[in-house]
Amino acid sequence: MIRNLQTTGPAGLDRDLLPMRLWERAKRFGIWNPSDIDFSPDRNDWWKLDELEREVILHLSAMFQAGEESVTLDLLPLIEVVAREGWLEEELYLTSFLWEEAKHVDVFRRFLDEVADAREDLSRFHGPHYRSLFYESLPEALGALKQDDSPQAMARASVTYNLVVEGVLAETGYHAYHEILEQHDLMPGMRRAVAHLKSDEARHLAYGVFLLSRLVAQHGDTVWETIDSQMNTLMPAALGTISEIFDAYERMPFGLTLDAFSSYALTQFQRRYARIERARHQSLDQILGQRLEDDEGTAETSASPAS
Repeated sequence: MIRNLQTTGPAGLDRDLLPMRLWERAKRFGIWNPSDIDFSPDRNDWWKLDELEREVILHLSAMFQAGEESVTLDLLPLIEVVAREGWLEEELYLTSFLWEEAKHVDVFRRFLDEVADAREDLSRFHGPHYRSLFYESLPEALGALKQDDSPQAMARASVTYNLVVEGVLAETGYHAYHEILEQHDLMPGMRRAVAHLKSDEARHLAYGVFLLSRLVAQHGDTVWETIDSQMNTLMPAALGTISEIFDAYERMPFGLTLDAFSSYALTQFQRRYARIERARHQSLDQILGQRLEDDEGTAETSASPAS
């Protein structure tokens, strides 16, 4: 069988493509080991918290833990469909996705074991909206790519994974989680871990915006309508997931407010939504030639390997 391999042909690798620049950042900023994080000061801080404060941090951690496990379980079909499309530079970068999501699972389980000593069933923290996203929508949208690799199916999968799960929920949750620990000078190990998580997620989101923009520029309004429809379908559950956290408590510690959570989530989402919508008026060459916008990499400055 004759096989045409890109890297031994005239094309080589296009190192100017945004996914290749993300690959360079992943190699630079993504080399961190959950096992290197010292959680012993965190355990001391944990037992200084009152019962409500521990319960709320445990609630958030249980949501992060299950969410990271879910994306680790469900991500592979997206990588496979990019490989089938022959987008080698994108596949190279996507190899870091699964590795990074797996490290996120690892570090939260270390926190639960070594700091919170939480070995009970934590699914009690997964409300109906949360379950609809992580137990149903995410595996359905990513799993559909095994049989359907159409642009519309890819768009539904990327919206679900990148824009909703990562862009609305994970990014908002990690922002709030880090702010809690930073403002109250708590748990330096987990602060370091979350800084790395935010760095990883910033790259994932940048790729998601790129992928959706590429699909819109290449295939037009049929893909844009799929993106818009999937967002309208999933946003109520995403915002409902945030509300479920606050509904569980009569009083929230650490100065947390529903308005601040929701406002941050919507602001971040609307910014990325606008970027993708711009692709309706751009050519594929323009999308492939776009540069990595500065704000997509800002989280990495606080999560360097030396941190």
